[in-house]
Amino acid sequence: MTHAHFLARRKRLLKTIGDGVAIVPTAPEVIRNRDAHHPYRFDSYFWYLTGFPEPEAVVVLLGGNGKQKAKSILFCREKHEEREIWDGYRYGPKAAKAAFGFDAAYPIEQLDKKLPEFLVDRDTLWHAIGHDAAWDARIAKALNEVRAQARAGKRAPRAIHDLRAELDAMRLVKDGAEAAIQQRAADIASAGHARAMRACRPGIAEYELEAELSYEFRKRGADAHAYTPIVAGGANACVLHYVENDKLLNDHTLVLIDAGCEVEGYAADITRTFPVNGRFNAAQKDVYEIVLAAQDAAFAATAPGRHFMEAHDAAVRVLTQGLVDLKLLKGNVDTLIEKGDFRRFYMHRTGHWLGLDVHDAGEYKVGDEWTRLVPGMTLTVEPGLYIRPADDVPLALAGIGIRIEDDVRISETGCHVFTTAPKTIAEIEEVMRHD
Repeated sequence: MTHAHFLARRKRLLKTIGDGVAIVPTAPEVIRNRDAHHPYRFDSYFWYLTGFPEPEAVVVLLGGNGKQKAKSILFCREKHEEREIWDGYRYGPKAAKAAFGFDAAYPIEQLDKKLPEFLVDRDTLWHAIGHDAAWDARIAKALNEVRAQARAGKRAPRAIHDLRAELDAMRLVKDGAEAAIQQRAADIASAGHARAMRACRPGIAEYELEAELSYEFRKRGADAHAYTPIVAGGANACVLHYVENDKLLNDHTLVLIDAGCEVEGYAADITRTFPVNGRFNAAQKDVYEIVLAAQDAAFAATAPGRHFMEAHDAAVRVLTQGLVDLKLLKGNVDTLIEKGDFRRFYMHRTGHWLGLDVHDAGEYKVGDEWTRLVPGMTLTVEPGLYIRPADDVPLALAGIGIRIEDDVRISETGCHVFTTAPKTIAEIEEVMRHD
């Protein structure tokens, strides 16, 4: 994306806030241990509005109020030759203003001094209320400074609104530039999953497949993993958020990999499940085909005008019928769904919004109604079955955990699947051939 995209977003938000003032800080740097930091990752809301990559930065949007035009103002670190020797290039306010299209830019040290000035005679303050206690206190201090000048004719904002609600609505529908980045992230992540399949052998460790993913992601230019990867062999796949990735992979079992990369802030999120030795046995095939059919049913219900939960409902019906066919559940499918008996083996939803955050911003319900899908929304479609060992579970099925997850964009007529990692039994077995 060019900086024109970020400028257009700021202008759109400025229209929303009227003559109010909005304050959006980026994420702080986080110490990992002693004087070593975690790799820096900007705040998604801040990035969405600015494209500015450095820490210690804040954007202030001042709505037009008749007396002055609307403005977007950046506060960032000053140029610092010595720190640049150690830590790398800094834009500094002057260069940042020109490069990123701000109306003004100041050193971050001036923020607390200028913040009360921005609040004077503004009807509404917009910020992420309750997200960060330190920021809530910082803004409260600025508001009180303005209130203390009431006898001088200065008025503080009378209303405070949560800015996230407006930004969430903006972020929910992606434009073509965002879709192109998401496609690139999906392509890289898909290649990583295919690489892991090719590398898999009985006796290697889960972390070895994680290393294959990491190599492919970085080799192809991804910025990082989009989230902590899951590489879960055997019954570990029945633990939804298994991240230890430290066990050996055994012959005649499956391995579930949930991993995605991040490109320019946008996440890919893919899950594939495949046999450690490259060949599905009969029981594994039976369960896998049920999950794959459930995903196909969910895809068919993922289209403009359909509501968010229709894909989940479609997947649940296929999965529940499959559980009856496997003799893991007994009874009428409608009754089993109504009672929620399927949740023993399928306990999560079939998807979530996807974008700058893996579980991206956006409302799932509007009032009492599930959100209707419109072109440009992006989400995951990820049914699964998790058959934990138990006395009433046949030995052949015990410990089988399967999830199949793809990333999709709502099109004008249905959904476009971004992700292309091998998925059918035939595709997986072909890519895993060790001839």
